[in-house]
Amino acid sequence: MSPERRFLVDVGMNNLPFPMRVVSKVHPDGQSTIGNISINAHIMHMFEVQWIDKFIQILHQHRDIIGTKKLCSNVMDYVKEFNEAPVKIDYEYPFFIEKQTPVTKNKCLVRYLCKYSVKASSIQEPKVLFNINIPIITTYPKSSNLLSEVPFGQLSIVSVTIESKAEIYPEDIVEMVEKHALASVYSYLTPEDQDYIIRAIHKGNKSSVITVDEIKEELAHDSNVVWYSVRCNNFGMLHSYSTAIATEKSSWVPFSEYSEELDRDGGLVQK
Repeated sequence: MSPERRFLVDVGMNNLPFPMRVVSKVHPDGQSTIGNISINAHIMHMFEVQWIDKFIQILHQHRDIIGTKKLCSNVMDYVKEFNEAPVKIDYEYPFFIEKQTPVTKNKCLVRYLCKYSVKASSIQEPKVLFNINIPIITTYPKSSNLLSEVPFGQLSIVSVTIESKAEIYPEDIVEMVEKHALASVYSYLTPEDQDYIIRAIHKGNKSSVITVDEIKEELAHDSNVVWYSVRCNNFGMLHSYSTAIATEKSSWVPFSEYSEELDRDGGLVQK
């Protein structure tokens, strides 16, 4: 291949702020937000001067609702424009869900950070991954044994990534994750709501291991889910670092076959 026809690796632009509308189950016309968009492609030398203008031009042509189905068609416009070159696009954006507090039923908006990653080429069908980070409360490890009557909680950030044959709604993923949490996280709580959450944390016992296992099981039984990963980062109040636990569809380890009892080295002991 002559030097003029060599491919440049990952030519593109990063973190372009851009107003857009994203798929929402509650809002049929989409939820308005501002995303950071990154686009990368393998561009030949003959297009080196033109690539940034082409990226922006095509981006402005797709200001409709961003979702799994729409991204599959949108990305092919980039592929065709760049002579069937491989293209990858990342859309990172905040998504807001209106929730009701558990006791007083006050309404509050909670922010969830989302990301679409889509890639395609002339020989690869469009592949779309959706990721969302969901804050929840889980039981701090061993707190129920140390303080048998008053276990305490920790903040956990559950990151769910899904490839699906059907449209993915952030509201559905948040509802699923919170169903398996010790308690949900809100942006506003009255004193009555705070008392309710604190009592729930002290009375319940749901570790991040069990939470991730239950989320994994639910995703594994969803026929529309092609691939998934679940990662949980935990921020305990006694440490300056976070701990993590993760699984994905290709992982063979069945968490449900393990108890929460730890051996002397800190490993999980099988039942």
